[in-house]
Order: sequence, then C-alpha cells, then structure tokens
Amino acid sequence: MSDRERGYAHRVDIRVDVQQVWRALTETEQLARWCSPAAEISARKGGLFRASVDRVTEFEAHIELFEPGRRLRLIYLPSAAMPRADTVMIDDFMLEPKPGGTIVRLLGSGVPATLEWDTQYRRLRTSWQQAIIRLKVLLERQAGPGASP
Repeated sequence: MSDRERGYAHRVDIRVDVQQVWRALTETEQLARWCSPAAEISARKGGLFRASVDRVTEFEAHIELFEPGRRLRLIYLPSAAMPRADTVMIDDFMLEPKPGGTIVRLLGSGVPATLEWDTQYRRLRTSWQQAIIRLKVLLERQAGPGASP
C-alpha cells in the first residue's frame, strides 16, 4: 500500500472445520445469514460477490482468487454510490485449519486515504469486523455446544 491507501486486518478463530467456514463464505444462503440479507455470490474464479456489508452501501466485487477451503479474494468494482477512487480495493479472506477449528483472516487494502473516503473506510473496517464475528457466532451455534471439528 502507498501512503495514499489504507487497509484493515481482522482475525477470528472459529470452532468449526474449514469446510464449514468455506461454505458460509461461498453459499448465498449462508452468506445472507451473516454478511447481509441480500448478499449474493457466484462462487468461482471470475464470479461475482454482492453485499451491503455496512447495511448502507451495496458493494460488488469480482472474485479474483478462488481456492476452495483456503482463500477468497475480492476486487471491488467501481460504484456510483461511492466516491471516486484511483486505487484497487481488495478484501482477501484466508482460512487456516488449526486444532479444534479454523483461523479466518480478512485483509482489506486499497481504500483511498482521502477525506472523502474517511466515512466509507470506517464503515468498511468496522462492518467487516462485526460481520466476521456474526460468522463465528452463526457457525458455532450451528455446531452446537462443545462441538469441535
């Protein structure tokens, strides 16, 4: 990232196996339960991701990297609802199995470091943080008390 861009990093440990987390990231019904009610995904390389992570602004992203059970990289498409950006905005989900569950990392980058993007940056960073916590709660509840992968 240059000094004209900013990003965010989130990590959550979820007590379910990688495949359960992957399905929650890549199946529209699951995605709508933790990300946003109208979320959609065409889960494949070159596919489309659409959601309103902050419950205000709908984002569309091209799926640039699709490695089942490992990684999902989204490249955001320009939006008329957003300020103009001369950067490439990316969200990169990385899954890592660990004893008793899965580590989920989300790295966001390319958000312009300008005043007109301050509000959107805070919304994106905070909303993704809240969303992955909802993902954790949803999956661990589905697995039941004391469940381990």
